[in-house]
Amino acid sequence: MSDKLTKAPKNLPGSGPDPIDTHVGTRLKARRILAGLSQEKLAEALGVTFQQVQKYENGANRVGASRLFNIGKVLGVSVGYFFDGYGSGPLLSVAEEQSTLGEKLGMTVDMVNSPENVPVDILSRKETLDLIKAYYAIDDKDLRAKVLSMVQGFGK
Repeated sequence: MSDKLTKAPKNLPGSGPDPIDTHVGTRLKARRILAGLSQEKLAEALGVTFQQVQKYENGANRVGASRLFNIGKVLGVSVGYFFDGYGSGPLLSVAEEQSTLGEKLGMTVDMVNSPENVPVDILSRKETLDLIKAYYAIDDKDLRAKVLSMVQGFGK
């Protein structure tokens, strides 16, 4: 047996960002927006440029462990937050992951795959994030439950 560690396969040149980096970037962007921070403000807090934050968010650059820890501190989440929803089963393609996400949101595969009906990037849209922020700004738990029920009724 060899004493060398087996290296994870690297993406082929030109094949795009690693799906894990894309997932982490999407979660980072969503949390940043929910926290009400611009890319510039987050970059300032981290001591990087806003262009670097952009690259993290689109998965073009990987986020190192210490940087991810610091991002979590700034955004008020644990490092695990950035990986939530990824790898809970076999590794999925982007299309499969989007379909799975759609099912979790109660959408049919046709709705997920049909941009004119429901966008597949629904959780990273400003409108979705604004709705979530407004929903959690309601302090009264019972009132929040009523609002949720009402909105769910509109979708039927």
